[in-house]
Amino acid sequence: MSFVLQKSKGDKVADAAINTVLALFALVTLFPLYYVVVVSLTPYIEVMKNGGFVIWPEHLTFQAYKEIFGSARIPQALKITVFITVVGTTLNLVVTTLLAYPLSKKSVPGRNFILMALVFTMIFSGGIIPLYIMVRSLGLYDSVWALVIPGMVSTFNLLIVKTYFENLPAEVEEAAKVDGCGDIQTLFRIVLPLSAPIMATIGLFYGVTHWNEYFKGIFYISDKTLMPMQVVLRSMIQAPNVSSELSINSLALDALPPETIKMAVVVVATLPLLIIYPFLQKYFVKGALLGSVKG
Repeated sequence: MSFVLQKSKGDKVADAAINTVLALFALVTLFPLYYVVVVSLTPYIEVMKNGGFVIWPEHLTFQAYKEIFGSARIPQALKITVFITVVGTTLNLVVTTLLAYPLSKKSVPGRNFILMALVFTMIFSGGIIPLYIMVRSLGLYDSVWALVIPGMVSTFNLLIVKTYFENLPAEVEEAAKVDGCGDIQTLFRIVLPLSAPIMATIGLFYGVTHWNEYFKGIFYISDKTLMPMQVVLRSMIQAPNVSSELSINSLALDALPPETIKMAVVVVATLPLLIIYPFLQKYFVKGALLGSVKG
């Protein structure tokens, strides 16, 4: 026998009100992104005709994207950002995993002291100036590695991964050791395949941080060819002359307003994350919950 739950009139009104509020929040959230994309695709004449505010363009043009990718600075900044995101995230995951796995074992000597030392860094730090001096002393200044090596491990992410490893069934690892696997083999053959949700979640955390890297690019990089995308975007927005900032032919700007080019750069800096996130979304909630709550 099957039962069908019938909603009362009050429940239907409440659901409609909740859905309306959520739809309004979604509209408020998506509209700025929509506006940026629209302006980046709108011809100059139409932008001027509408007073600089366009909701639904009558004509579309990709000239702004042709100009920024034809410049010398945007493709180079994009290469730097992709490099630090891919390499940095890979190193982050490797180091975090190799540190979190032994700390998830209560039998490891000095485990509590190491955990206390790691948590201490979440509360207290040496500050910006000592970190800057250390980066210069290590010869990392004006190097792409200055955007990767400092802060290679996030204590917050480390604790989440450690807690996730602690929640894995101990019987699985014991069975692997009975079959002759050592600690390294158990980690790579048993633990990591079972930890895909948390690896995807933490990888997304690290990847977004690297892609949006701005602080390190300002403090540790003075060479324009090594600046990441977010630093170039900030320079563009503040620059009074977009053509000089991107080395774009001034004749091209006669047909494109500076705001259109700036919006196109914003789209280029944002779009990759919007494309990747849906593929990792199914792991995101599961990994964050399992890694944060020990049950």
